[in-house]
Amino acid sequence: MSTLLLDGNWQLSSSQHPAIAVACPIPGDVHSALIAAEQLPPPYFGCNENEVQWVGESEWTLSRSFVVEDDFLNGQAVDLKLAFVDTMATIAINGNVVLHCSNMFRQYQANVLPYLQGGENTIEITLHRNDLEAAKRAERLPFPVPWAVGNNQIPHMNTLRKTQCHAGWDWGICLLVSGIYQSISLTKVEQVRLSQVRTEQHWQSDGSCQLDVIVDFEQLTTTNSPTTLAITFDGNAYNLPLPISDIGSRQYRHSIAIAQPRRWWPAGYGEQALYSLDVQLYGAIGHSQTISHSQAVSKQIGLRELELDTQTDAIGSAMTFKVNGKAIMAKGANWIPLDALPSSHTPERYRQLLENAVAANMNMLRVWGGGMYEQDIFYELCDKLGLLVWQDLMFACALYPSTPEFLADVEAEVCDQVQRLNDHPSIALWCGDNEVIGAIGWYPESRANRERYVVNYDRLNRTLAQVVKREDPSRRFWASSPCNGELDFGDAWHNDNKGDMHFWDVWHSGKSFDAYHSVKPRFCSEFGYQSWPSLPTVKTFAKPDEWNVTSPTFEQHQKNGRGNSIITEMFTRYFRFPSSFDNMLYLSQVQQALAIKTASEYWRAHKAHCRGILYWQLNDCWPVSSWSSIEYNGRWKQLHYHAKRFFAPQLATFIAQDGQLSLHLINDQHREKRIEGRILKVGWDGNVIQQWPFNSALAADQAMVAWQTCLNDTVEESRNTFYHVELQCDDAIIENDYFPVLFKQMNLPNTTIHTEIGSDEQGVYIELDCGHPALFVHLEIEGTGRFDDSSFTLLPSDITGKVKRVRYIGNESKEAIASTLRVYHLRDSY
Repeated sequence: MSTLLLDGNWQLSSSQHPAIAVACPIPGDVHSALIAAEQLPPPYFGCNENEVQWVGESEWTLSRSFVVEDDFLNGQAVDLKLAFVDTMATIAINGNVVLHCSNMFRQYQANVLPYLQGGENTIEITLHRNDLEAAKRAERLPFPVPWAVGNNQIPHMNTLRKTQCHAGWDWGICLLVSGIYQSISLTKVEQVRLSQVRTEQHWQSDGSCQLDVIVDFEQLTTTNSPTTLAITFDGNAYNLPLPISDIGSRQYRHSIAIAQPRRWWPAGYGEQALYSLDVQLYGAIGHSQTISHSQAVSKQIGLRELELDTQTDAIGSAMTFKVNGKAIMAKGANWIPLDALPSSHTPERYRQLLENAVAANMNMLRVWGGGMYEQDIFYELCDKLGLLVWQDLMFACALYPSTPEFLADVEAEVCDQVQRLNDHPSIALWCGDNEVIGAIGWYPESRANRERYVVNYDRLNRTLAQVVKREDPSRRFWASSPCNGELDFGDAWHNDNKGDMHFWDVWHSGKSFDAYHSVKPRFCSEFGYQSWPSLPTVKTFAKPDEWNVTSPTFEQHQKNGRGNSIITEMFTRYFRFPSSFDNMLYLSQVQQALAIKTASEYWRAHKAHCRGILYWQLNDCWPVSSWSSIEYNGRWKQLHYHAKRFFAPQLATFIAQDGQLSLHLINDQHREKRIEGRILKVGWDGNVIQQWPFNSALAADQAMVAWQTCLNDTVEESRNTFYHVELQCDDAIIENDYFPVLFKQMNLPNTTIHTEIGSDEQGVYIELDCGHPALFVHLEIEGTGRFDDSSFTLLPSDITGKVKRVRYIGNESKEAIASTLRVYHLRDSY
């Protein structure tokens, strides 16, 4: 045995709470252990958030015993390895302190051989209070460094290398969790320690690839015993005897020629070819060839060329990701931590969310800088699914220290994380932070002395850049999001010509949705609009007498101070006010989908200008009112159904300007597409007033205006009609609408939607028909699962020639779906 895992149940206790002695699974967190032991109410329900803050205001101890066999102690070292230690921790073995931890994002390792004994041993981990440490560190700073006031509920979290949103955010519960979120192990090392395995790709002009496998290891003792490096790549084995050398660190590089590499592509552009790479380091005892131990690393390698093109062009500077020489239209969302309780970060939930991102035609996620460098399973799944990752480093919405101690800690952190992640083909970019350049202008201290805080920022940012460039020169370091480029400390929020943009004028500044048409970002890495959760999700955290948007429970689950007011005020601009609580929830999701659809389709129609659309945000970390398109329990909001359509490889969208209505067609794929169908002008009475047949070729990676007409109807005529396009491209149906007047001004007729539930070999389906057109027809059930389409325009079968069929995707039976199915539509909401 060369590795001993210390996972499983540990004993959790606290000197401040002597009555508590419960089991705590490791990997895991303290809050989850207390909840499981019924020492803590469920923090997501009602206003229980207020009742659980004492946990983060306490010091906790984790302890257990373990047995070590005598032969485990006859090597040169026994390495204690642990990561995701949250955050201030002291580790003792048999009463001897062996390690101090102070950074959640470090990969810790310590030789504990001198402290072990044959037989039974004890290990104890003391988790110190993060709030007190943050305050102490702030007091020691040479000048004030503003923290994320308005997001964090606990001061000075910017002094700690810990997930910033653990202290609350404008969508996040304040749970100052602590624990160990990855396996703890003891590894026996006899003569050579395997430190790191990484690869480099060198592409040749003939399309072949040279893969260099670089192995870092450390000789612990002078010996005449040989060491063998065994590399297996794509089924081919290479056994390489390493020359005997003196004590110290060494590196070995082995090159593998791949004549016809299978390339890795983002989702929607090709296959996600992955190669298996296994590296083992074997040692031997004395002059014999008896294998005494091995240390191993296994990876999946994706072979692809990747660059971020920021060259000067006719507009300003490009912001285009290129994979294998092809320009990519980046489409996706921002990712926050999976759950406020780290014990709930399960592989199954990672897979569900990431598969749902791909199901909505996404090909990129931005890991936001106020969260965490994600668990290995996240990146492994992104590799397999074809999701590019814009990886922020973990700094967000605050200013940060630049003391020597802080910079040294951050340098080690970033080195650990880049080394851990740089072989993932999904990693597209290392970004220094989220909105920290912008934060210089947010706080009184930095506004009054901007030069000091710009220098302070630059010291930190340059440290990050230097580490990334040293550890991963194959990828671009982007200073901040948003920013206009290196050493540009200006406001990048509204620059159409270069860099990435965060566009928040619609939500935070109260502008109408057509404000999205006032900008053409080169790459929009953040924009968003809130909605309330669906009624089935509300039922999980609120009692029926709290089903009101201004109830204490509902307001506890709305972390944006103006959020409810913004949503309801926008109702009055676009819609007739909803008639009930459930219709308010429904309409908020209609409104959210409409906002993000308006921006995304307009920017895609101008793809020569804009090459990236990442909306805020994909997911929730607890059940809450937020900008997400997927609710905490995995339920798709209406936005996610719309994203599946507006992120599709081929899109048709109407844009009205200067009295003209134009139909824009967009093709993101790198091959020509044939599109045919028709454009309809439809009356709300269900009659087709006019129609235009359509048949066209759409060139590779093209956006074009395919059809135009004059908008010269009277106001009354416009209130009674709308335009609808239905096209076919390969097996895909493309539909979209244009409405000449605001929804509240439309003469929408009452209509009954007829549903029939059936099943076949593919599963359960629902067929829908109506007498008059119905808008934002949305299907909702109490159980889990989703539909293949929802929140759509439903036309009578007299127009389409067939009823609409929607398939259910999930594990609910036909009978269960029938018992809880609710079909919403806009006219029925008031």
